[in-house]
Amino acid sequence: MNTNKNYLKILVALFIVIFSSCHNLFNKDDDKPDPIYLVNYEIMRSYLPVMVETLFSQLVSDYPVMEEIQERVKHGMVVYKITYKTTFEGEPIIASGLVSAPTGEGPFPIISYQNGTNTLHREAPSVNPDRNFYMLLEAVASTGFVMALPDYLGFGSTDNMFHPYLHTGSTVPVVLDMLRAVEELGELRGFDVTNDLYLSGYSMGGWATMQVQKEIETNHSSEFNLKASAPGAGPYDLNFINDHILNQETYLMPYYMGFVYRSYENLGLVNTPLDKIFNAPYDSLVTVLYDGSLSGEEINDKLTLDMSELFTEDFRMNYDTNTDYASIINALEANSVEAWNVTTPTHIIHSMADDLVPFQVSQNMYQQLAETSSSNDDIKLIPLPGYTHIEGIIPSGLYAINWFFEIMEE
Repeated sequence: MNTNKNYLKILVALFIVIFSSCHNLFNKDDDKPDPIYLVNYEIMRSYLPVMVETLFSQLVSDYPVMEEIQERVKHGMVVYKITYKTTFEGEPIIASGLVSAPTGEGPFPIISYQNGTNTLHREAPSVNPDRNFYMLLEAVASTGFVMALPDYLGFGSTDNMFHPYLHTGSTVPVVLDMLRAVEELGELRGFDVTNDLYLSGYSMGGWATMQVQKEIETNHSSEFNLKASAPGAGPYDLNFINDHILNQETYLMPYYMGFVYRSYENLGLVNTPLDKIFNAPYDSLVTVLYDGSLSGEEINDKLTLDMSELFTEDFRMNYDTNTDYASIINALEANSVEAWNVTTPTHIIHSMADDLVPFQVSQNMYQQLAETSSSNDDIKLIPLPGYTHIEGIIPSGLYAINWFFEIMEE
């Protein structure tokens, strides 16, 4: 996920007060309640309100709507790296994430932001909190939200395992368990967290946001008071996305495809040999390129943008009819978002000029949710004009945050 180079000015403009402190909660010696999910936390830094105002001042010239957020800055904030207990395929595992919490009097609702596709271990939120986009999200805490950014499995404290990319069964628990850990962190650190929750994310994070929303509404509505969900440009229907890409002459981000097939192979969801999907030498390359050391752009350079070179002819022509590929169709379908009876205000954000995840996938999702839900007054499709997929990241996030402000003030 790339952001405007002008954000480098942020690093110069901000004076950061850093507290180096790590707390292991397995060895507690105070009278705080014993956490169930939170394992430990590290205070990465803290900001005074004036520092956050300086940050936003650097952004207003590029994104004028930022001024609306800047005017709401009223808190300092503390940024934490946390580790917490979750599960993967029924086994316990310790995951990690980044939390930015306001200082001062609460209570504060939570925004859980699910970031997009990442292949670099060093770019996970808790590993690189200085990344410009993460700093922007951290700064939102100064307006009165607690910001939660899960690393996902395969990153941060779990970077010794392969990231289960676009896998519902691992993504949903790692987000929900982090939210539980954030509530426990608030109890320990003295910032008052309400039960109100807002969800947002972009690209893979938009898909993750909708999967988490569905799980909360279906099975955890008494635990989380979900106020609003704003998924952006997510690949909600993975078979639709797969078919779209296979029918392109060129595709600018071939590493997406290698990532998802390699992930599903690792998970045992796909039993089709990779050499029946990818032409040589790419069938071998996709088994070694996703070790966390290469960026998406670097992986793209080792693949090809020509879809007829990347994929075998039989796969491109017959993947939806040849039974050799049945496990692929089943895996993509199983990890797509199936429409349900939505009960939370939901705004599906997508640029109409998206060059990687077609706008139609959000149109289709909107129509399916509207048809399935008993009341669709709060389900809206929010088209953004003129942005490519990468360019739409910031506008989508700004729309979501400003909408959350409106809901919080109702």
